[in-house]
Amino acid sequence: FAPALSAMAWLVILIYVLENHWYPQFKTRWVLMGLSAASVLLAIVYPGQVLPSQATVWLPMHWTLGIAAYGLFAAAVFHGWLLQRAEKLLRLAEPNEEMPPLLTLERLTFRLVTLGFVLLTLTLAVGIVFGEQLYGPQFALKADHKTIFSFLSWFTFAYLLWGRYSLGWRGLKAIRVLYLGGGFLLLAYVGSRFVLEVLLGRLA
Repeated sequence: FAPALSAMAWLVILIYVLENHWYPQFKTRWVLMGLSAASVLLAIVYPGQVLPSQATVWLPMHWTLGIAAYGLFAAAVFHGWLLQRAEKLLRLAEPNEEMPPLLTLERLTFRLVTLGFVLLTLTLAVGIVFGEQLYGPQFALKADHKTIFSFLSWFTFAYLLWGRYSLGWRGLKAIRVLYLGGGFLLLAYVGSRFVLEVLLGRLA
């Protein structure tokens, strides 16, 4: 779980660097740096296990797509928090000098959600089609915690995108659904691996 969090943090930092190039108003680097440093320290303490050399080539592809989706959704959740904060400042008529304009921030958030949804769809598709090769016949389409929460997150993000582009969802309602989908996705892999590796002391 910890190396996955570290890779996600790297992707979030990369997205921030790119956005900060185009939108210099972003002033949140210290928050991101602190979270990233914590994820790196966790990866040192909980390094996980090495990928078996006989594993199918689909397994690293499956993990890469999944971690990329995690990173994009983590960035989207962070943007959702910034969006919520920007709306609060707007209601209080306070100046907002640390973030881009509200509409720009909202557009960036849903671009990240859309890209993350595409990668999550590909991740689940690879897991469904090549599940037996990835984890063996006993794990193909197994209704475990990871699978259940992964599909819950997929349906939640699909619902969010449908509400956004069909019903024009904005503001707090959209952010709450984004948080819900992010929570499901966090429980899907990182949460289940945390329970196995830390609480139960297992690596398999």
